[in-house]
Amino acid sequence: MKKRIALLGATGSIGSQALEIVGANPDLEVCALASRSRPLDELARARGVKHCQVGGDLTSLLDDSEPDVVLNAVVGFAGVGATLWALERGVTLALANKESLVAAGDLALAAWRRGGGLLLPVDSEHSAVFQCLEGRAAETVDSLVLTASGGPFRNRPLDELVSVGVDEALAHPTWSMGPKVTVDSATLANKGLELIEAHYLFGLRYERMEVVVHPSSVVHSLVRFRDGAALAHLGYPDMRVPISFALTYPDRQPTPVRQLDLAAGLTLEFEAPDPERFPLLPLAREAGVRGGTFPCAFNAANEVAVSAFLAGRIGFLDIASLVADALAKVDGMPARDVEELVEADASARRTTEGALAPV
Repeated sequence: MKKRIALLGATGSIGSQALEIVGANPDLEVCALASRSRPLDELARARGVKHCQVGGDLTSLLDDSEPDVVLNAVVGFAGVGATLWALERGVTLALANKESLVAAGDLALAAWRRGGGLLLPVDSEHSAVFQCLEGRAAETVDSLVLTASGGPFRNRPLDELVSVGVDEALAHPTWSMGPKVTVDSATLANKGLELIEAHYLFGLRYERMEVVVHPSSVVHSLVRFRDGAALAHLGYPDMRVPISFALTYPDRQPTPVRQLDLAAGLTLEFEAPDPERFPLLPLAREAGVRGGTFPCAFNAANEVAVSAFLAGRIGFLDIASLVADALAKVDGMPARDVEELVEADASARRTTEGALAPV
């Protein structure tokens, strides 16, 4: 019996690589395809997929297609509905849409508890932590470390960041990703979102989680244990590895990714992130610690600000300023249900959009 995959975000970077993984594994098949705006007719015909949807609420698509695994690679808050659908029903969730867990927070955890299914993180860092923690008793864990490449501006003089353009922000030194995620990597907002996601995934307090800059992106994460030992997950930066791990779990099928060549010489450098250069990282941590809908507001404001930057409406440094301003204005009250969560997201978006100059 083939494992049926609902691929949400099928035309993006994660989706394209997931299709490659499915094509190479005879035990996998795509039963549903979804995209934000790109047509799916040609892809559906090529893959023999009957259930397709462009935009909108994806829960009806999931109801109709009855997947074994939902690979949620939708970008942003738009992925919340699909995440909650899978968690509530106990359907295995391969989660690349970190924003949905960040925004939904306790609502997502409650749905996960009720559904009792498997949640497999697809982000390389969280997949790495998951693998390092597998089979380990929670009380043996001391802390975890998420690595960040530092993006394209890690060594750029701070005064030059005022004038950097979109093309420069999208020139990531190690990873190939979509534009929104690539900008988030340049600002380290992605690592802030990943901190919050790790809190919900692994149940660790924020003071037990650390972010370090690791330019080569070979070490994806590291877990420290109470006896002084640490386990790290290493490999060349290639998203096909965590995608394949999630889709073929627990079998760990082969991928075309080359093996790590230690004899060729590896330099593993680590440094603390500069909060002046990356102010969105401490802002995200603060939002996570405050809890409630502050993480939702952080995500919403960042989505609006990044979209404005990509459209040429604001400068690179304005992204963090807009997010900080939004967090100062929202009430951050916990959401008791999805309707209140949607309103919290919308309110933060209105606040951020209101701070933008008219087009």
